Amino acid sequence: MATIAQWVEGARPRTLPTALSPVIAGTGAAIGHGVVAPGRALLALVVAVSLMIGVNYANDYSDGIRGTDDDRVGPLRLVGSHLAAPSTVRTAAFFAFGVAGLAGLTLISLSQEWWLIAVGAICIVAAWFYTGGSRPYGYLGFGEIAVFVFYGLVGVLGTVLTQSGPPGPLAVVTAIGVGMLTSAVLVANNLRDIPTDAAVGKRTLAVRMGDRDTRRLYAALTLLPFLVSAGAGLRSWPMLLALLALPFAVLPIRDVLRGAEGKKLIRVLAQTGVLLLAWSLLTAIGLAVGRFV
Repeated sequence: MATIAQWVEGARPRTLPTALSPVIAGTGAAIGHGVVAPGRALLALVVAVSLMIGVNYANDYSDGIRGTDDDRVGPLRLVGSHLAAPSTVRTAAFFAFGVAGLAGLTLISLSQEWWLIAVGAICIVAAWFYTGGSRPYGYLGFGEIAVFVFYGLVGVLGTVLTQSGPPGPLAVVTAIGVGMLTSAVLVANNLRDIPTDAAVGKRTLAVRMGDRDTRRLYAALTLLPFLVSAGAGLRSWPMLLALLALPFAVLPIRDVLRGAEGKKLIRVLAQTGVLLLAWSLLTAIGLAVGRFV
């Protein structure tokens, strides 16, 4: 039976920056629109974190019953390590999705944006079928696209919409930047797993592209948000604050381009999460300050 500490590890807390960042960036954009709504921001955070925990447990369950986690370099998996029954992990995933759904419905009722119920339902379905079902899209190379859409565009713009109304151009480019950096996190993860994924027939984008091109993709996804920040700075100079996060990109890009493998890429994964969080926080400050300049 898994311990509490193992359940926490199975939830993969290192992935939390991908849940926190879109809410932080979107809240900064809402403040830039003149709206401060801490209650709604907190609800958006509950939605994002619960969805992240849910998708991590769902992946643990689906990969575990397929046997694709039997030989792993990365974080602990509860089912693959035989620490928890598959049905228990599946229940934990559904519980997390339920928490996200309740928080989301509360947020939608406050904002009166009822059409977002459909968006929320799509998010939960996409979270499950990333590795679940008979033809999981994560096994077909579409994971990075889904991450870009749901943790970038939907996460940031949904946060703005439920706090201050329709997002402006700066919020849109911010969502694109968050989406690219979040995709870089997944690319680093899948780069590490190319040998094991290829062996079990898991055709992630990294497996399809190969080692060399995946490393180039990682570097591009990591650097392009800074070009976004520079372009946005032409419209509102506080957006240039995000460039202060550039030093956080140096080490992971260097390690990836120099051929880091295995456990060294676990460190890259953590560094990319820190970079994502730093860029999002600095961009949020730029969005908020931009209202006054």
